[in-house]
Amino acid sequence: MDEKARALADLRDIFDRWKALTMRLREPELVAPLHGGLSVKDIIAHLRAWQTVSIARLEAGQRGGAPLYPAWAGSDPDAEAARTDQNARIQEMYRNQPWAAVWREWRAGFLRFMALAEAIPAADLADATRYPWLDGYALIDVLRGSYEHHREHLEELG
Repeated sequence: MDEKARALADLRDIFDRWKALTMRLREPELVAPLHGGLSVKDIIAHLRAWQTVSIARLEAGQRGGAPLYPAWAGSDPDAEAARTDQNARIQEMYRNQPWAAVWREWRAGFLRFMALAEAIPAADLADATRYPWLDGYALIDVLRGSYEHHREHLEELG
């Protein structure tokens, strides 16, 4: 299996794992704060917001030019120094949204992300020199990063 196929298979797997988890829980369980103070809804909202950054990168990869990041991310979504503020803005953005809306948005975004990834040729995904705004990374790293981010939060839930 090539790099692109492996990355897409991993993303489909993590999507299915999130879907299975959320289908096992009732809404009160999905919105109740957990050990870290965040609910499953809060985590899905967090993942959705960061997913918009990944989608912006894949869209830029398709059309050429630099990504158009969401306003909450600032000009450099990868700036570690801004991470706490970024995550606080995300939590505030989604605080009053109902679970069903957060879930639909995350699901639609994940499917959009997958469709974009599937449409980009494997050679373009793997080329670390093709997109200078990725600072030496390749678009395949965006796919891997999204998978790892989703996996990390899923594992935190046990």
